Amino acid sequence: MNKSELIDAIAASADIPKAAAGRALDAVIESITGALKAGDSVVLVGFGTFAVKDRAARTGRNPQTGNPIEISAAKIPGFKAGKALKDAVN
Repeated sequence: MNKSELIDAIAASADIPKAAAGRALDAVIESITGALKAGDSVVLVGFGTFAVKDRAARTGRNPQTGNPIEISAAKIPGFKAGKALKDAVN
């Protein structure tokens, strides 16, 4: 499912126009992004938790030459599915 299909599903489920569903989805994504930028986590009970994880620096290899390269530390967004979502999928 891509973004436009998700907007169509939201509009049909909530009985609202597609434009309003698109704005609502954009607002949710923007709010989650803002919270993660600030270092907070977003917990949606029954769905899951969005959080920022730290990835340590490490040594990798250039696949073309085989030479070792240093990969710097980074912060990455992560998602952990909640019990209700796991149960719905299984």
